Formats: sequence, structure tokens, C-alpha cells
Amino acid sequence: MRPSRSVAALAEFGRVRLSKSFFMRDFLFSDIAAIHGLANVPDDPGLAIAAGTRLCEDLLEPLQERFGRIAIRSAFRSAEVNGFGNARQKAGQAGYNCAENHKNFAGHIWDRRDAAGNMGATACIVVPAVWDRFQAEGDWRRLAWWVHDHLPYADMEFFPRYWACNLTWRENRLREGIYSFAKPKGFLTKPGMANFEGGHEAEWRALADQFSGSRQKDGR
Repeated sequence: MRPSRSVAALAEFGRVRLSKSFFMRDFLFSDIAAIHGLANVPDDPGLAIAAGTRLCEDLLEPLQERFGRIAIRSAFRSAEVNGFGNARQKAGQAGYNCAENHKNFAGHIWDRRDAAGNMGATACIVVPAVWDRFQAEGDWRRLAWWVHDHLPYADMEFFPRYWACNLTWRENRLREGIYSFAKPKGFLTKPGMANFEGGHEAEWRALADQFSGSRQKDGR
């Protein structure tokens, strides 16, 4: 059942701790919901918490441990909010970048399983310290390859501003591809491409060396 829309109930839900550093509140803000007066809360809070916990523990925590504070640009969207955004996008209105609901199940819509029955969660994140050090064209690939070699992501999408990244954890799906809207555009890698297998230390070593004081080691 969806949490009550009372302030007290939503505040309590926001206090749910998903991992060492992250709470549910960190993922609930939505520009669409804020502008249009929609409640961005899950219909199935238990599933949203379970999927969000895996996203945080398996991907966000180790990434933050290695490269410093992560900024959340957008994350959880209720089916209502996402569907509203998709309708506005189809109508040609700028700023509503939401795929159809069924395509976002177990993605930005954490409280719905995908067509195969898998739970999952997506967050659009920025790693400010990485952007501050690496802003040359194509530098997003350094972070992409590090994540590819170290973390159990399902897929990643990179964007030009601050090297923002849609980072997804999904049950029973592992390393299905890295796509970029930043130059060079297109797939960096995916299963079947010649560069998919093996390690890619030559691609991320300069990045890792900038954060050599981190407690997390670079070994696979």
C-alpha cells in the first residue's frame, strides 16, 4: 500500500535508511512532482525500499567511498509522476524526459518489477570530484570503465553536463551496456562488442590515481 499522504507518514518514510550514507528522502525529490503538485511516493513502499537498498549498497556506496560525495539529480518516480512526465514529453514540452512507464519499471519506477519479474532501481547521479578533475571531451569514459570493471551495474547512460549518469541496479541483470549522450555518442560497450570482456585499467588508471587516498582498493 502507498504510504499515507500525511506529512507525518511521508516524513517517516523518508527516514528509512537504505545504506550507510543514504536515506529514502534523498531519492524522493522530483521537479515534475514539485511543479505540478504530485505526491512522488511509491504504491509499494516495501519493493521500493528493497530495490533502493541494493542500488545504494551495491553501487552508490562503493562509488562514493572511492570518489567522494555523490549528488543525486533524480531517482525514484512514482508511476503517476513518470506517466505524467511521459505524456508531457510526447506533447513536445521541454524538460519532461520520462520514458513510458513500462520501460521505466525497475528503473526510475522502483516499486514496479520489469516484464521478467525483476526488481530494480535507477538514480541519475553526478560525482562532482570526478567532473572537477576530468572535463575534456570523452573523459566520462574514465568513470564508465571504472564502474564496469568494479561494480555490478545493470546499465549506465551518460549525459554531457557534469558527466551525469543514469546508474541502474537490477535483479538478474549484469553489465548490459554503457550508452552516452555525451561525445562520443553511442554505446561505449555492451555484450558482444570486442571491448566488453577483460579489464580496462588503462582507461581508468589516471582517474583512480587522482583519488589514491581512498580506502577502497583498485583491485577487481
